[in-house]
Amino acid sequence: MRKIFILSAVAGLLASLFGCGSQASKNAADTTAESNLTSLHQPDWSRNAVIYEVNWRQMTPEGNLEALEKQLPRLKDLGVDILWLMPVHPISELNRKGGLGSYYAVRDYKAVNPELGTTEQFKQFVDKAHEMGFKVIIDWVPNHTGCDNAWVTEHPDYYCLNDSGKMYGPYDWTDVYKLDYSNPETRKAMTDALSYWITDMNIDGFRCDVAGEVPTDYWDEARPVLDSLKEGGVFMLAEASKPELQKNGFNMGYNWPMKDVFNAIAATAGQNTFNDHVYPFAHGAAIDSLLAEQAETYPGDTYLMNMITNHDLNSWEGTEFQRLGNLTDAFAVLSYTLPGMPLIYTGQETGMNRAFEFFVKDKAPDFEPRNEYFTFYQKLNNLKHNQKALAAGNAGGEMVRYMTTSPSVYVFSRTVDDSNVVVMVNIGKDTEEVDFISTKPENGENIINYFTGEHEELPATLAPGEYRVYVAK
Repeated sequence: MRKIFILSAVAGLLASLFGCGSQASKNAADTTAESNLTSLHQPDWSRNAVIYEVNWRQMTPEGNLEALEKQLPRLKDLGVDILWLMPVHPISELNRKGGLGSYYAVRDYKAVNPELGTTEQFKQFVDKAHEMGFKVIIDWVPNHTGCDNAWVTEHPDYYCLNDSGKMYGPYDWTDVYKLDYSNPETRKAMTDALSYWITDMNIDGFRCDVAGEVPTDYWDEARPVLDSLKEGGVFMLAEASKPELQKNGFNMGYNWPMKDVFNAIAATAGQNTFNDHVYPFAHGAAIDSLLAEQAETYPGDTYLMNMITNHDLNSWEGTEFQRLGNLTDAFAVLSYTLPGMPLIYTGQETGMNRAFEFFVKDKAPDFEPRNEYFTFYQKLNNLKHNQKALAAGNAGGEMVRYMTTSPSVYVFSRTVDDSNVVVMVNIGKDTEEVDFISTKPENGENIINYFTGEHEELPATLAPGEYRVYVAK
């Protein structure tokens, strides 16, 4: 059993400074009781992988597969492993939002959006990505379809009806209709559509939109079917923070609660400038509280996806710089070194500080010339790849916390065999002294600053947003 250690008698008191409040959803650390292990096999290639979210409409001026394929060498240089393509299906026209509509209003589950290209071009893209060592997963929308999906007229019994006997969309999603999973035929049709992309398109898995809105027992029954279609099985990511999904259905879930903690800490430090939302008061102890909660609630050896941005955050909640301010890089370091798998979103590796339009074509990021952000994330990707201690799931290193007199100085290590990573960040508003309460990390001649390659003593102070990562030579 993996554990999270906090080396201080006051750790519990510090952890109590942050309340999860309205966080109804829970997530899991990579460590939990052996009796609560997932039934799923985590593929070896996923342990130290980095996932990259491809907003294909906005990633290139052309917004198609041909242009996207030309980005693969750059993404290989960046060091990402899993390409998650936002929904590639044709978009419904009925009740469409904006000029091009939402990716998440699917018109046909077994077709490629003509904006993106043809079926043959998609197969070619997947083949090319595989040749270069990438895994490819696609965004899947199982909870609802677009309003003119063929199922609406051919299989109206697949859909939920409101009190007026009409199809409807959840929340304010007026461009979709919700599916009814109490109908066995709905389930059969959805599994058939998922299977098509594995058998005919050779993809490696799915990121499932609002997966928690679909009954968990559907995922439990569909997963073995999907695994049987691909040697080694598929990789499944749930856009949900729902522990039960990761017992039998999903390899990885969203770490939405950690995103909320990052936002709250940044707001406490006066760095969240996106809107006037009121966040709870929080310091580094909030991370400890969440990790402990996750370790108790999620199946062991499943993953969390850590992030400082993604398409939802970028378009609707502010860029990482608007939410995290001068602490952005420090939180990026945490997203790579805390238990789980890190995400990079389109443009994040350029330092892009603007929101993409969601329903129309927008300007692509300036990927060339490559700048300091590309180098920063390239270094973090190499760190993730080369340090066994940072492996996701039970293969990763135990997390040891080193408490300091400042609640804003967050220090921990993770160690497996000869892999030892020490992380120090200041996620507060002031320059702080690094004064350890009891034990402090090892800092011998065999330990170097990962970003400079030089041996150095542990810093006496850290400025706001300053970070250090130390590794064994």
